[in-house]
Amino acid sequence: MQTEPREPQTLIEAIRYFADPDVAMRTMVELRWPDGVYCPTCGRTDPRFIATRRMWECKEKHPRKQFSAKVGTIFEDSPIDLGKWFAAIWMVANCKNGISSYEMHRAIGVTQKTAWFMDHRIRLAMKTGSFLKMSGEVEADETFIGGLAKNMHKHKREQKITGTGGSGKAAVLGIVQRTDERGKSQIKTVHVPNVRRKTLAPEVRAAVEHGSTIYTDALKSYLGLSDAYTHETVDHTIEFVRENVHTNNVENFWSLLKRTLKGTYVSVDPVHLDAYLDEQAFRFNERGDNDGGRFQKVVSSVAGRRLTYAELTGKNGTSTKPN
Repeated sequence: MQTEPREPQTLIEAIRYFADPDVAMRTMVELRWPDGVYCPTCGRTDPRFIATRRMWECKEKHPRKQFSAKVGTIFEDSPIDLGKWFAAIWMVANCKNGISSYEMHRAIGVTQKTAWFMDHRIRLAMKTGSFLKMSGEVEADETFIGGLAKNMHKHKREQKITGTGGSGKAAVLGIVQRTDERGKSQIKTVHVPNVRRKTLAPEVRAAVEHGSTIYTDALKSYLGLSDAYTHETVDHTIEFVRENVHTNNVENFWSLLKRTLKGTYVSVDPVHLDAYLDEQAFRFNERGDNDGGRFQKVVSSVAGRRLTYAELTGKNGTSTKPN
C-alpha cells in the first residue's frame, strides 16, 4: 500500500510535494478553510464541489456563485498553478536575505515581471495585521534607508543628497519587545516621513503599553516619553551598552534588513518600502519556527488580501524598479 508522503521540511521536498495538483489543492483548502469550505460571497457552509473543474458552487442564488480556492486571495486571477505559487512562498518566507524577482523567475520558470508581481503579492500575505500593544522591556530606534552617496553618480548625488544625515533617504522606526517568558523578541516597523518628535513619539505611544520600560538612543525626538513610561537612554557617542540599557536587538534587525535591501534587492523604490519591511519583519518575528511552519503561516494569511497589478504599479507615473 502506498503511503501518503510526509509534509515537506525542505525546499526540494516542497517542490516535489506540491507538484501534485491534488496535494496542493488539499493544502490550500486546509490552510484557508480549517473549519470547512464556505462561500466567500455569502458565507454559506455547504457548497457543492465540482470535481471536474476543481471549483465549488454555492447553493444560494447570487453573482459569482461558483468559486475556486484562489478567489479572494493573493492568487486570484493568476494562471500560475498552486505548485509554483507554493514554491515561491516557501522561498520568500524562508530565505533569510530575501529572494529577488530575477532569482525567482529563474528558479520557477516564470518571467521576471511575473516573479516581481508574485513577490509583492506574497509580501502582502506576510503583512502583520493589528496586534496587541507591546509591553515589558521595549527598544525603539530609527534608521534611514537609501543609497550611499559615495556609490552614486555625481549628477544623482547632486539630485538626492541636499543635506546631511538622512537627507534624501527614507526614515523607518523600529520598535522591539524584548524576549520574555512568552518567546522570542518581536518587532514592529513603521515607514515614517521624518524622525521629529511629533512623528516618532505618537508611533511609540500607539505601539507600547503605558507603564512599560523603553530603551532608546539619545535622539531628542524621544524626549517626553517619561510621563507614561520608564524611559532609559544610551548615548552612542559615549557607550553602546550600560547594563540592561541598549538598543542591540533593534540594531540587529537593521543589520538584517539592510543586508537584504542592499545585497539582494539592491534598489528599492520608496513607494514599495513598506512591503519589504513587512517581509523582513515576518521572517524576524517567526524565526523560532521551522521552514514548514513559516510557509503555513503565509498560506493561512492569503485570503482577503487581493492585489492587482494596477494597484501595485499605480496610475500616477511613479517609478517602480524591479528587484
